[in-house]
Amino acid sequence: QVQLVESGGGLVQPGGSLRLSCAASGLTFSSYAMGWFRQAPGKEREFVAAVSWSGDRTKYADSVKGRCTISREPAKHTVCLQLNSLEFVDRVVYVCAAETSGWTAVHPDEYEYWGQGTEVSVSL
Repeated sequence: QVQLVESGGGLVQPGGSLRLSCAASGLTFSSYAMGWFRQAPGKEREFVAAVSWSGDRTKYADSVKGRCTISREPAKHTVCLQLNSLEFVDRVVYVCAAETSGWTAVHPDEYEYWGQGTEVSVSL
């Protein structure tokens, strides 16, 4: 059974940083590209970042370029998302996903497995 379990969310002040993690199990981690999406209440799921199966290719949404780094830790079967200079947001859920082609897809439909998400709020 494939499981993706996110952690690291919480409340942070504007301008602050968070490091999100996603632990994968039940799949051959090295064969999958991994992506992060975010979704606010009442809005569509939005692509944030993706990393290829090998870790040498990454892709970012324009809205987070320069403030976000995605990386994978093969030995831990984990993908991380470092978020810096966070902007105000009431509440958004960051979700990680696994994609079978191994490359950096941006559309949710290209991803096969999804986690439950970790909530992030950026506020004073």
